[in-house]
Order: sequence, then C-alpha cells, then structure tokens
Amino acid sequence: MMKNVFLPVAIVAALAVACGKGETPPPKNPRRAGSAKGTGTAKAPPPRVAAPKGDWPATKRQDIVDTLHGAKVEDPYRWLEDWGDDAVKVWTRAQDKYARAKLAKMPGRAALARRLKELFYVDSVSAPVRKGKRFFYSQRHADREKAVYYWRQGRNGKPRVLLDPNTMSKDGSVSVRGVYATYDGKRVAYKKSENNADESTLYVMNVKTGKVSTTDVIPGVKYATPSWTPKGDGFYYTRLPVDDRIPVSERPGHAAIYFHKLGSDPSKDKLVHPKTGDPKTFIGAELSRSGRFLFVYIMHGWNSTDLYYKDLRRGDKTFKPFIVGQKARYEVIAHRGKIYVRTNEGAPRWRLFVVDPRRVARDKWKEIVAEDQQAVLRYFGIVGGHLSLNYLDKASTVIKVAKLSGKIVRTVKFPGIGTAGGLIGHPKDDIAYYSFSSYIRPTTIFRTSVRKGGRAVYFQVKVPVDPSPYTVDQVFYPSKDGTKISMFIIRRKDLKRDGSTPWMLYGYGGFNVSLTPHFAGSYFAWLEQGAGIAIPNLRGGGEYGEAWHKAGMGALKQNVFDDFLAAARYLIDNKYTRADKLVIRGGSNGGLLVGAAMVQAPELFAAVGCHVPLLDMVRYHKFGSGKTWISEYGTADKADDFKVLFAYSPYHHVTKRAYPALLMMSAENDDRVDPMHARKFVAAVQHAQTAKRPVMMRVESKAGHGGGDMVKKAVEARADEYAFLLQQIGVTPKYRGNGAAAAAPAPAKK
Repeated sequence: MMKNVFLPVAIVAALAVACGKGETPPPKNPRRAGSAKGTGTAKAPPPRVAAPKGDWPATKRQDIVDTLHGAKVEDPYRWLEDWGDDAVKVWTRAQDKYARAKLAKMPGRAALARRLKELFYVDSVSAPVRKGKRFFYSQRHADREKAVYYWRQGRNGKPRVLLDPNTMSKDGSVSVRGVYATYDGKRVAYKKSENNADESTLYVMNVKTGKVSTTDVIPGVKYATPSWTPKGDGFYYTRLPVDDRIPVSERPGHAAIYFHKLGSDPSKDKLVHPKTGDPKTFIGAELSRSGRFLFVYIMHGWNSTDLYYKDLRRGDKTFKPFIVGQKARYEVIAHRGKIYVRTNEGAPRWRLFVVDPRRVARDKWKEIVAEDQQAVLRYFGIVGGHLSLNYLDKASTVIKVAKLSGKIVRTVKFPGIGTAGGLIGHPKDDIAYYSFSSYIRPTTIFRTSVRKGGRAVYFQVKVPVDPSPYTVDQVFYPSKDGTKISMFIIRRKDLKRDGSTPWMLYGYGGFNVSLTPHFAGSYFAWLEQGAGIAIPNLRGGGEYGEAWHKAGMGALKQNVFDDFLAAARYLIDNKYTRADKLVIRGGSNGGLLVGAAMVQAPELFAAVGCHVPLLDMVRYHKFGSGKTWISEYGTADKADDFKVLFAYSPYHHVTKRAYPALLMMSAENDDRVDPMHARKFVAAVQHAQTAKRPVMMRVESKAGHGGGDMVKKAVEARADEYAFLLQQIGVTPKYRGNGAAAAAPAPAKK
C-alpha cells in the first residue's frame, strides 16, 4: 500500500541488523500462557545451577519436559522467558557486563571504532516530497546522532526544522517512528516511541508555527499509518488498546480502525471497522487522495489480503468486498476515478490491473501490465501522470515508466547494477526523484523528468572510501535439492582464491524480503581488513517472486537453511575461504537462519553474529508479535506444524559438542521479537560448548528490535561485533581510513 509518509534517510553505513521488531515483555508468568494442544507440561523442580564450562556467568537449569503431540520436548531455560522476574534481569545484566568487558579488550577494536565513525557520521538526505506548496524531507547530519526532519516553502525555499529527534531526550531514547503530512502541507501527524520500540504515541503539529496539539494525542498506534482527508481535518488510523491485561501476543487481534477529527477527544474517535479478533492478522485503512474511496485491508500474514471499500462520494454506509478470500496479496491506488491493483494472484512475479469502481467484480478487472517472464514487480506508484514500475531482475532494480494504460514508455537508466528507490514525486508533477546505490557505490539521489527522462544529481552521499580495489560478482550455485541460488560476492579485484581470505556470509531468507545490492559503509570497515563478503538470495525472500517466497516458508523452511549451508560450502569448495576463516551474520528471521546453520553444521563456521533472533520455534508464537508470523512459520499448536518446527528449532537442537564462537546481539526493549529467544539460546550454548570458543550476549539498553537509532550506538555495536568476529578468524583489525583501503592488508597469524 502506498502511504502518505516520509521517513528518515537510512544511516548510510546501513546497520544491516534485519527486519522484524517486537512487542512488549511477555506475561508475568509465561507458563500460564498455555501449552500446545494435546500436550502437558511437567511440574518444574527447583532450578539447579550448572557450573559454567567457560568463564561466563553460571546459569540455572530446570528439568522441564513438555509432551507435545506425543513428543518429549526439553526446555531447561524456560525461566529465562519471564522478564518480570528479577532473577532474569540479574542474569541478563551479568551476561551483558561479561560480554562488554571481553569486547572492550578485543585487539583492534579501537581501530575499528575509529574507522566506523568516519563511515557512519556522514551527511545524507532523502528525496523531497511535495505536499501543497511545501516540500518535506529528512537529513542526517555528520555531526548529529539522529536524522532531522525539515520542510521548506517551495522547491527552493529556506530549510526549516520540522522535528529534531536529537532534542527530544537527553539520552537519545526517544525516537520518531514516522511522519505523515496533510495533502496541503499545513499539518503533520507523527509517532514517537520510547527506547526505539515499536509501541508509539501519535501527535499532530502545525507546520508553520511548530505548535504541537495537546488534544490530538493518541496512544496505541504501533501499527498506525494515518491517512488524511483531502481537507486535512482528520485521518483514519489503526489503534491498539492500551491495556496491560491483554497479552502482547494477542494484541494484533484487538487492532481496529478509527477516524480522528482534529481537535476532538481521541477516546471518542469513531469506530470505522471493528477488530478482527484474530492475532494472526494485520488491519489497516487508506483513504484515496481524492477522499472518494476508503479502503480497509486485512492481511493474513504475508500471504493473502482481504480488501474492502466504501465509495464515500456515493454515500456508502457499509464496507463492500473488493476482493476477499483469495490466497493472494493485493495493493491498490485510486487515481482519477479508477483503481489500480498490484497482485500476485495467478502471477508469482506480480502483475497490474485497472478497475472501474462501478464494476469491481473480479471478472471485470482489466490487466494492463502482465507478469514479466523474469523480473518481479515489487511495487508501483503514480507520478507525473504515469505509472512507475519498480522491478527486481536477478535481485537488482529495474524501473520502468508506463502510461496509465500500462504501455511502457521507457526504462530508467542507472549507473550500473544496484538498488534504486522511487520514482518519488507528486501524481501531477513531472519532476521526480530516485535513489541508487550498489555494494561499492554510495547512494546518489537523482532528479528526473517523468515525461522526457534524463537525470541530474540531486544529492551525492560522500563517504570516505576508496571503492576502486573492489568488485562485485553474482554467482549461481546449487542448493541441496539442486535449486540454483544467486549470491553476490564482494571482494578485492586481486583476490587469490587459495582459501586464506577471511569471509563474512550474511543472509535472511523469509517474509518476502529481498536482499539487493545496496551501499553500506560498514561493509568497507570489514573489506579493508582484507576480507570478503557474500550475500545469497535464499528461498523465502522475494527476489524471484512469490513462488520463491513460498519455497522457503512453513513446511519448506528447511530449504532456507540448506541454501545458506550450500552457500558456505560453495565459498569453501571454490577456495574463496575455508571453514576456520568463515563467519556468518543474520538478524531477526536472519537470526533464526544463523542459529539453525550453527547447530546443523557447526563445522562450517568459525564464528556467528546473531542479532535479535527467533530461536525457540516451539514457543515463539506465545511472545511478542509471534502470532502474526504463524502464516510464515506455522504453529506448534498444530501437530503437522509442530513436527516441522521442532525439527529445525535451533534452541532444541543444542547438544554437547564444539560450536563456533557466538556473539548474541540482543535489545532490552525489543517488543517485536522477544529477547527470551536470545537469552535461552545463549544459556543452552554456554552449557553445551565443548570447544574453547567464547559464547556471549551483548544487550543494547533503551533499544528496540532495530537497536538504538543513534549513530554512536551503531558504531559501538558494530565495532564490538566486527572485533569479535575478526579475532575468531585470526585477524587483528588495523585502521584503514584515508585511502588506506587500496593497500591489501595481510591477516594476522593465529
């Protein structure tokens, strides 16, 4: 869905931690949350303390065994689920203190931190978005911790500060989660959150005066994307009840759609659409730019969408089904009396229809952009009276401009193979913008004419790197079942393939998320140490369409892990590196990926960087936003799903053996993926580790699923992680700034 929002430009250094954020802490006693159907839980005896095998803090173990669908499931660290237990807080802080003390002494950490500061503290801006006669954008300043939101009167007017998150709290714990301007640009709604969590409160500001309304303050807007009326006198939004009696995992089912009239009491907002009552769904609303059509969409995970609408011009009192009950996804934009629909119905690489609102029956839809034979239509927009079609072809961006009839006018030319965002612009304006970057090319924002094409540089991000020694290859390798998987390899041009090069393998593989060639300054801090990076496009992602996504979800989730392990074997077999020089990284769903890879094939890796992960797949749905992911993973409440989940759940497959070194990166206020996953897994690996390799957990305080949004926190976290990973593969980091990247550093001997 196209939203009326402009977001802060990403840290150019790209914090490559991954997607999925969390909810609030689990129930006070998670054991009371219930057990899977047809199961029982053994009464827990008093916990016993196991002597640590390393020098890390000791951890209590319990003899808890559940019987799930006839299978015995051990859960010795269930007590670590309960953040309301003071003992859990004490244990967590002891683990964090232990980890930080070790990380602070890592050889070369200071050199990495110095280099990362150069790479992260840079100037960058987002493309401007026109609302009325005003233009809105965000800018990251090299001397500030957070992006600042600006507006200006006219395209070339004087920049004026709209919102500066740097001034909202002394410790940087308050974050802006989204800014939504009215169509005339006179007001904005914006969301603020504590500790960079998903949970937010909405406020309304007068743009000209900067005055924030004391009346229009709405809590419970975690999932809200306010959709303004054409007059800017109110908006439709999604609201969750602010009620601690409702478990976090159940809250999505209580989300409902409301209309807020400016200046009125939010507690009396009109209910537009009731809650679904199903915590596995998301619900949202969008009012068309003209104010004629009000759409309500109910998303069943990432797999299907039910879409309802009202024609307000005709005076519809109730919602009518637009498309309901199909195992497909739909996204709509209403423009000039017609409705444009992007869908993967019958087209796993997506296609585009136009619909006459007087005849919305499915057999009356007209296809105007057919499914491409190779490229995936990722999203579309209407800019300058044309369709902007953003495709992925072999995991790289292609943008095509078409008439509203669907006839292709031209393909936007890029400086090379990479990732582009846009076109960004007003439906009536010929001027539009798009960004472009690649793994070794910093982000550039271009200005273009929708009708005529061409391009001019609007803003070039300047990062102190020398990309000339590096190149990017795209290779294809076979997975376990023979499926060809694409992978980007970032390396020095003069790489000697003798197996001696340190290497990082990064992956995600889920939720239709695509990993495409984008610039991340942090990659250079790694590359400059004489190392390489590999990023495969695993099944479960969206790089090759919905069929690719479905091939890595539910009962087929093991395909994702097989793809990742095959990538590691490809790098080793083709002498890019070897097992004792290879590290893996991933976060959120990617944290599940590296956790599974670590327990399934520990001999392939020297070290693991695991961020805010899911790791207990038997109980994940009881915590955080877990129920909203059931369509992606399944649920242990069902016997068939349980069999699949238990077969790969990393936490349940930790056994006494030699594991790679592990650095767990957790966030104390993660209200999307509950930190219990990180705690339980670290405790299990510490107990089971037989090798003399470290196992530790670093916890970011006052931070949510994406970590802290201050640059200094990103620098510290990445310096800790890179120093840890490099030490495990025999590299002592050196400072490589000021063009020193051109010299090939030699890895230190063990």
